[in-house]
This record gives sequence, C-alpha cells and structure tokens, in this order.
Amino acid sequence: MASRGDSDEAYVVGLCNRVLGEQALTQHRFDWLLGDPGAGGRQVRLPVDAYWPGHRLVVEYRELQHHQPVDHFDKPDRLTVSGVHRGEQRALYDARRDTEIPARGLRLVVVRPADLDADGRGRLRRNEEADLAALRKILARDSDEDRVTDAFRAWLLGEGWTPVEPTDRWTDLEAVRGEERLICEAKGRTSEKGIDADIAYGQLLRRMTSQDARIRYALVVPSSSVKAVQRVPAHVRALLRIDVYEVGDDNGVRLLGG
Repeated sequence: MASRGDSDEAYVVGLCNRVLGEQALTQHRFDWLLGDPGAGGRQVRLPVDAYWPGHRLVVEYRELQHHQPVDHFDKPDRLTVSGVHRGEQRALYDARRDTEIPARGLRLVVVRPADLDADGRGRLRRNEEADLAALRKILARDSDEDRVTDAFRAWLLGEGWTPVEPTDRWTDLEAVRGEERLICEAKGRTSEKGIDADIAYGQLLRRMTSQDARIRYALVVPSSSVKAVQRVPAHVRALLRIDVYEVGDDNGVRLLGG
C-alpha cells in the first residue's frame, strides 16, 4: 500500500506549497474542530489535510469517496461513534469542517480530482504543469485587498519575517522577526479612499493593546490610496509606531516616509 507521502493528497499539498511559497502543516488538528463524542464522552480533534498559518488557509483534498459511496472506504457494516457508517460520518465531518473553519476566520479551499488532470477513477495523472496552473487559479484571491495582502506577505517572507497566527482574529496579517512583531491592516482599491484610510487607522488603534515597543503596526495600501493615508502626519504615525507601505500595480512593495 502506498504511504501518505506518495498519495495524491501529498502531491496536491506539495504543489500548493510551491504556489503559496510556504510549507503546510499537514494533518493539522485545531483544538476547536472536534469529532462526535465516543462512549466515554471523549472527542477527537479532526485533522485537516493542510494548513498554512501565514496565509490563514486550509486546503482539503477530497477524493471520490467524499462524494460517492465506496465500500472499501465506507465500511457500511460497521457503525462509528456518530451512529452511522464511515461514509456518512465522513460527510458529517466534511460539513463540520466547511462550517467551522470559515467561522474561525480562516479561508477554506476544497480541491477535487476533477479540478486537476485526473482519470475517470479520480486518480491524478500528476501533470505538474497543468495542475500548477489549475491550483494557481483555485488559490487565487478575488478582491484587491487580497492582492495587496498577498503581495505584502510575500515581501515580508523575503525580508526575513515569518507570518504567524494573528493575536486578534480580525487582523489581516501578523508576522515576527526575532523579537520584533508586525501587526498589519491592508486595504485594496476603493472609491472611498479617505473613509477607508480613516477606518484602517481606527482598526490599528484597536489592535494597540500592548505597550511593548518591539511591536509595530503596518498600514498597507495600493498606490491609489497613498495620499489618503498620508493625511495623518508622519510625526503622529511615528509616535504610534505605524508604518505605511505601498503596494504597486506590479505588486512591488515599498516603505513610505513622510
């Protein structure tokens, strides 16, 4: 029998690592994602296929047994702690993941064999070029705020920062480098540049719950919003430890001065 490391799931996760520029935590278990209680009342933490903390992203690779009956996987003659056979329990737990993961502020992406180059039995042909192109589209973000956030995350990685799980679940991005910590608020293109800038500053102010001087705050905006965010004077931003970063149309990042 093939090991998990040789599986289609591992292949897909490896390609996602290449697209995202971050190594996944595979078979990760969150304290809040739990299975049904057993006879003794104990609940097992349910695994997810892959979790990228820096991207706040979970990917589930769901093969055919997640969508159609397969006796080998379903074990219809055996009941689970959920009171149903394994195939029905799998559907219950998939639905639980679909609900609980986004509710915790994480992005969930489900990839299926039909999304990639697969044969009629759902086995991947492992056409890396085609599968990478497909995954880039699947993992792409829709809004300009997503573009700005992803570009800034990539820039941080290049500057030696490590994205981490945000202290506040509503923070767009948080990263550490040595003893430094950066708490980031990102905005995309908008017709209400001044209002969005004011909201962003207010959001950063609410994140300032520590007096630790090693913590700095970043306001990350597209080129079109630079003038709006610079209405707050540089000396005020310096007192508040707020740095402003511009993300250009080419996704290049630069730290702005006064």
